[in-house]
Amino acid sequence: MNVDHLKLFVRLAATNNISLAGKELGLSPAVSSSYINKLEESVGVRLVHRTTRKVSLSLEGVAFLPHAEDVLASIEAACASVGAHATNPRGTLRIAAPASFGRMHLVPALTEFMVAYPDLSLDLRLCDTIMDLVEGGYDVAIRNAELKDSTLIAKRLASDTRIVCASPSYIKKYGMPSTPGDLLTHQCLELAGMEHWSFEVDGDRTDLKVRGGLKMDNGEALRDACINGLGITVSSLWCVYEQIRNGQLIQLLPDYPIKSDTSIWAVYPSSRQLAPKVRAFIDFFADRFEGKPYWEYLGK
Repeated sequence: MNVDHLKLFVRLAATNNISLAGKELGLSPAVSSSYINKLEESVGVRLVHRTTRKVSLSLEGVAFLPHAEDVLASIEAACASVGAHATNPRGTLRIAAPASFGRMHLVPALTEFMVAYPDLSLDLRLCDTIMDLVEGGYDVAIRNAELKDSTLIAKRLASDTRIVCASPSYIKKYGMPSTPGDLLTHQCLELAGMEHWSFEVDGDRTDLKVRGGLKMDNGEALRDACINGLGITVSSLWCVYEQIRNGQLIQLLPDYPIKSDTSIWAVYPSSRQLAPKVRAFIDFFADRFEGKPYWEYLGK
């Protein structure tokens, strides 16, 4: 069984397009098609259904896919075991990350990362939708959420402290809330999926259903609306730390911490061994965010 055939099959499963999968691996459409034919001949079953419009895995192909991924991961790990100290991680590292966190905290560090690992190519996709790592063909993902998927292996990279904030202009016009309950009389800007705000009050958890005239699905856009005086919002500290430092935003209710189980995580599929390129990425950002991350220092 040819390793290159397996690589193409795994990418085909993610793209549902033989030509596109082949192009990612530097293969022509004709060679790509022949690779799939040879793989099917070697296993003795049809792995792929082909029509004039699309390509999809057969039932046998679906069953074969996780084993093909494991074989490729094992080969990469085996090569690393005898060459990890002689060569840098190489190949393409496919990463998925939330749009705002990726733009603000991953992209600025990529120059240093790519200098350290010059043989790596990065394919970074920034999207606030939680991506399926296996279906999307991703090696690793960054997530700032409570982890619920038990099929993933996760390493915590940093805290994800959340705070209540508003602009000085809003506070001057509408007043400063003294307790979480006061928020019920204010305009609250909602991040999609966070309609309830949870606080620690006298050691207990208090949940509030906030109300307001604006809801968004992007943390940076919601932060900017807050800066413009449209209301009060809850935001991750990594998103608003610069605006808190320069006075564009004010932290509210510091004596009533937001209750949240979220952190910044690096996750990868448990069905795969940790490849050197993934290890390099995780270790790099674990070191960068180690201890108290830079965004939690709010002094000017």
